[in-house]
Amino acid sequence: MKLTALLLLNFIFFAATAQENIPSGIYDFKIEAHDGSVIDLSQYKGHKILIVNVTAYDEFNRQYPQLEALSQKYTDGLVVIGMLTDDFLAPATINGQKSVAGKNYDVSFPLAEMVKVKGAEMAPIYKWLTQKKYNKVKDTEVRWDFQKYLINEKGELTAVFDPKVTASDPKLIAAIEQ
Repeated sequence: MKLTALLLLNFIFFAATAQENIPSGIYDFKIEAHDGSVIDLSQYKGHKILIVNVTAYDEFNRQYPQLEALSQKYTDGLVVIGMLTDDFLAPATINGQKSVAGKNYDVSFPLAEMVKVKGAEMAPIYKWLTQKKYNKVKDTEVRWDFQKYLINEKGELTAVFDPKVTASDPKLIAAIEQ
């Protein structure tokens, strides 16, 4: 009996201390940028945010120029943030060098340092984006590179776009312009 009670207390203690430390809102995130600085999402309050998991070496890399054009077109109301990842077998690091995505595709929008967008090591921001218990909207799964998450001016997840939906797709444009 004592052993059972001790095991139960031990389980409760470890379960309580093992809780994930996921910020309650999108504006509470601070993300390491590809250039070594910090992307503080609180600076984007009042703007829409399009978070896109990106890679430099992917069959969809033609989306970089479109994402840059989108970022430039809506410069006053939308922030595009690229989250570098290699979760889909497309390495964002070659020969120990950091991805050259920003250099190759001449993007001016913020690029985050390498993150995991799926699995046990998923970055906290992707836990927030993909899990209803955090984003308060819906559960999703990152299907491939260039999946897009649209956050409105209030910091609420409003839409998720399949990787095949390009930055010039009318559905994405309509969601941004709402």
